[in-house]
Amino acid sequence: MMGRMVELESASVADTLSAGRRLAGLLQPGDVVLLNGRLGSGKTVLASGVAEGLGIDGPIPSPSFLLVRTYRGFLPLIHADAYRLGSAAEFEDLDVYEQGRSGVLVVEWGEAIAAAVGEDRLEILMEITGEDQRKISFVPKGSWQSRPLQELVA
Repeated sequence: MMGRMVELESASVADTLSAGRRLAGLLQPGDVVLLNGRLGSGKTVLASGVAEGLGIDGPIPSPSFLLVRTYRGFLPLIHADAYRLGSAAEFEDLDVYEQGRSGVLVVEWGEAIAAAVGEDRLEILMEITGEDQRKISFVPKGSWQSRPLQELVA
């Protein structure tokens, strides 16, 4: 079952962190992960789980006011936020994509810059289904379609 969207029901913040840790196990240098969902849907929580999975001591704050933060782990993690960017061109000006080549680029509010990062990406949609419950959809694009995303629902 390669190349299909995978959905995960998260019952808590701990579940969402755990999903991020499992995702970290699938990441390779140069990967781009776009996190989408309303404010408070858990994008930063999932990114924190990825950071933990990469051996980075958390917690990692939302990058909202800095736009980009870089962390050193087994792979460098470049955590960015496109919420306040006016355009994909502004994102390109930040040179985040270059920094991300040797590591993993995780972008919150990623739909804003999807066109700028190319077809090879994992899109994650986070939906609020209850106070702490979330539905997390992992949508593979490009080379991500050959990765074992079903491991995320283990």
